[in-house]
Formats: sequence, C-alpha cells, structure tokens
Amino acid sequence: MSTSFGVLAIFLWGALALLGNLTKSLPAFQLLFMCFFVSFLLLFIKRLVSKQPLLTQPTLGKAQTIIGITGLFGFHFCYFMALKYAPLIEVSLIVYLWPLLLGVFVAQSEHKINAILGGLVGFIGIVFLISDGSGFAVNSQYFLGYLFAASCALLWSSYSWLMTRFDNHVDDIGWLSLYVAILALLAHIFFEQTVTGFSLSQAVGILLLGLGPVGGAFYLWDIALKRGNKTLLASLSFLTPLLSTLLLVLAQQIHFSWSILIALAFVFTGAAISNYKYRPKAVNARHL
Repeated sequence: MSTSFGVLAIFLWGALALLGNLTKSLPAFQLLFMCFFVSFLLLFIKRLVSKQPLLTQPTLGKAQTIIGITGLFGFHFCYFMALKYAPLIEVSLIVYLWPLLLGVFVAQSEHKINAILGGLVGFIGIVFLISDGSGFAVNSQYFLGYLFAASCALLWSSYSWLMTRFDNHVDDIGWLSLYVAILALLAHIFFEQTVTGFSLSQAVGILLLGLGPVGGAFYLWDIALKRGNKTLLASLSFLTPLLSTLLLVLAQQIHFSWSILIALAFVFTGAAISNYKYRPKAVNARHL
C-alpha cells in the first residue's frame, strides 16, 4: 500500500510540465513560494478533516529540518540556476541521474550491482526520450549549469534516502513546506520582479501544482520511502519524464515519437534488473 503512494507521487510529478504551462509566465521563485504555501495549507486541511488541533508544535528535529530544507529548497534552487546557465535537454538528462543514485543508496550491499546496472539501463531510456534518439553534446561553456544540474540529482537522491531514517509524522512535510515557502519568497525578492493580477488559468495552475507535483506529492513520497519498497520506487522514478511526455502528447502540445516506447522498454527493463533477487538453488544433502 505504501509503495502505491510513491507511484502516485511519480504520476503527479509527471503532470508537472503540463500544469507548468499554465504558469510559465510567472517568476520561478514566486511560483515556488505560492506552491509550497499551498502545500503547507494541506496540513491544515488534513487536520480539519481528521478533527485534530490546527496549531501544534512541529516535531521536526534539527537534523531532519536541515535535510528537509536542503533537499526541497536546494533542489529547486539548483534546478532554476541550472536552466539559467545550460540548455534544458542537458539539464534534464543530468537531473535524471537521481533515480540511479537513489537506487544505489537504498540497495542492500549484495544488490548494489543490480541497482547500478538497472539504473544505467533506465537512464539510457531517458536519454532516448529527452534527446529523441539524437543524443546530446557536452559543451564546456555550460559547465556551471551542468554543476547545478548535478547538484539537483545529488540533493534529491540524498534527501529521499536520508529522510527514510526518520520515523516522524508525515505532518512534518507541511512544516518543511512552510520553511521552503519562506526561503522561496526571500529568493524571489532578491532575484525577481513580482507579478500580480493572475489570470484564472494561472490561479488554477498554482493551486493544482501546490496540491500535486509541487506539494502534495512530497507527502506521498515521504510515506512511500519510509514504509514502501524503496528499490522499486527508485526504478519507477524514471517514469516521470515519460509520463510527462505522454500527458503533453495527449494534450496535443507535442507530437508522438517512437522514442517514448523505446524509453518505456528501457525503464521497465532497468526496473526488472534493479529488483531482481538472485536466490541460489537449495542443494539436498546426502547422508552417507
């Protein structure tokens, strides 16, 4: 059951590009602030429904707070900076090393090789998808962007792995969302000009992003990683860009490409390799 929450989070992240099109004209950090504030409000909605006190003391420890803020805010900050200094294709490919890294982090020592091989196969599928089979070239002039993108992969995989060590209540994601919202607001004030007077589609986009891929999905991911099959979730995380592409195709915003099916085959093959557990055959002992 818990693993299914993680799969749902992956599906929600797959909707990020489609929903992001509704808000693409908004400054990045301003949008991040509003989405994470909606995520924080989910905590109060949950407590209203369950008839719990609305205001209680956060149970976050110092280590969990630092890891949570670094992962949630650090990932998004580095992603926005990566897009500032490098093209989207290269950034996307480097960022999607995180499922491979997470698979290696969570795998037991005897299954590390499976995790590495399966992760590499899944990543090859993502290369096919994002580059549409044409590959990509590394350019030294984008080094800073590549560095930020690599930081994204390391930050999110590390966050996902380290948060499994804490068994605190899922409500803590709500408090982390508030802290990230505050940091995003400060970054917005420092880096951007405020946009006001949202259209209806922008307002809907902000709400849906906060309820889904940039908010609610983090609650689901936290539950899944603490109680579900971490190796399987790491493998299936490669589905995120595939789902994103399929939704854009269904919305007729991009054209279908055979690279989608090729990538899908690679991702599921990689997941099978990562989750394969070798069991030696039992040998019947003979009594002399």
